[in-house]
Amino acid sequence: MNMKNNNIELYDTTLRDGTQQEGISLSVQDKLLITKRLDDFGVHYIEGGWPGSNPKDAEFFAQAKKLSLKNSQLAAFSSTRRSNTQVEKDINMQTLLEAETPVVTLVGKSWDLHVTEVLETTLKENLLMISDSVSFLEKRGRKVVFDAEHFFDGYKANKEYALECLLAAQDSGVSCLTLCDTNGGTLPNEIGEIVSEIRSKTKCQIGIHTHNDTETAVASSLVALYSGATQIQGTVNGYGERCGNANLLTIIGNLQLKLGIKVIDPHQIELLSDLSNFVSEIANLPHNQYQPYVGKSAFVHKAGLHASAVSKVRHSYQHIEPNDVGNSTRVVISELAGRSNIREKLKEIGLKASTEIEKTLIETIKNKENIGFQYDGAEASFEMLFHKSQSQYKQPFEIIDFLLVAEKNRRTNDLDDANLISEVTVKVKVGEKVMHTAASGNGPVNALDAALRKGLIEFFPSLTQIKLTDYKVRVIDQGGGSDATVRVLVESTDGKETWRTVGCSPNIIEASRQALVDSLEWWLIKNK
Repeated sequence: MNMKNNNIELYDTTLRDGTQQEGISLSVQDKLLITKRLDDFGVHYIEGGWPGSNPKDAEFFAQAKKLSLKNSQLAAFSSTRRSNTQVEKDINMQTLLEAETPVVTLVGKSWDLHVTEVLETTLKENLLMISDSVSFLEKRGRKVVFDAEHFFDGYKANKEYALECLLAAQDSGVSCLTLCDTNGGTLPNEIGEIVSEIRSKTKCQIGIHTHNDTETAVASSLVALYSGATQIQGTVNGYGERCGNANLLTIIGNLQLKLGIKVIDPHQIELLSDLSNFVSEIANLPHNQYQPYVGKSAFVHKAGLHASAVSKVRHSYQHIEPNDVGNSTRVVISELAGRSNIREKLKEIGLKASTEIEKTLIETIKNKENIGFQYDGAEASFEMLFHKSQSQYKQPFEIIDFLLVAEKNRRTNDLDDANLISEVTVKVKVGEKVMHTAASGNGPVNALDAALRKGLIEFFPSLTQIKLTDYKVRVIDQGGGSDATVRVLVESTDGKETWRTVGCSPNIIEASRQALVDSLEWWLIKNK
């Protein structure tokens, strides 16, 4: 392996390639915020977008001129000049200059199929498009990166021409030749072989840009580095078109923690998880909890054997120390749990149980999960199992009974759903006093929640702080028809903390009642 410390460059393309993912749309302010965070983190290049493609990117580059970047160089992206157009008059070249970035990245065709069938021009004209564009920008003081689009497909189809495209860019003053696996279909072994061949036939720095259509983008990027590439393009969280791009965060973790190659400041690696969460929050996407290094589940232990081993020797089932990347070890509770899971989970929340209670909890959890409960996503309900296992435990309240009515408004013939009324009456006991209340809602669960709170507020005024933020229902025995068992997961918050509880029953209202009661009871116990 011919890689030395500090000679690998990180090129982030989240703000362009990443935004091509379905469901992502970043505002100018979003892009500026991500740019600042990437600069603080220490990536070498940040590709801001294509200034000539849309008003948003043009505005971003206008605003980005005011940024004082400490670690990163900003790059503007565009294509080579148009076919049969003078480079000085090409609109793409003009917008690149107007962006005033120190780096420009040009994408050009390197697959003869694309030249003749997509661009509908000649192979010779494409070479001139590449050389004219690179030379034009290089002479005006720009550092030029050439993204050889579809390079690996092109090289396999026509080696001589694909290499000619690279040499045209190299001879015109390009700084880096980036080999792009645009379709994401080239496997790592082919990537390595081709990068090695290109390394031996060119003089420029070689970069790699892979897509994840075969789920090998990170592996292909690392193989390219082993084979002579020294610049690696990718996106935060692997965002990108179709199946995404190479995940730059995973690559950073592998380079710095596995290979000992310093690509960012050693102190910054601890912010890897923060960066991942920050960008997913800005992109308004759920964070991928199964993502290597930075995912919430990256260091979760569910099997009893695993939890037992980790409690004794931390690295026995963890390939790194989670704190190194700003993550943490978690033990979750399920029917696979052993006493170590129970002990570690209770330790996390500041509780301790006797051996007998641990055995009781394990048996209870296994039995409940067998009928449909699930505790690895409802840790507040697990904690309630612990409290209820204590002989001295006293419930803060008890639902004696409740009655639910759902009907169409009889005062109108309109069958619209807005006229469906849900009303619940509930008897709830606190101490020796019984409250009999009623409430309506836009659905039976909402009405039950409102009626229950109404009956408890007199005794526990602080319950007004709690809000239900999420409600999920899953059918457990699919194919069981309308009488199938369902699992209800409720997420609640008091504005400071968020917790989840679970209920399970063939009756969705009963399952909801279980989860709601656990939620309120857990909060009352925690807040005494």
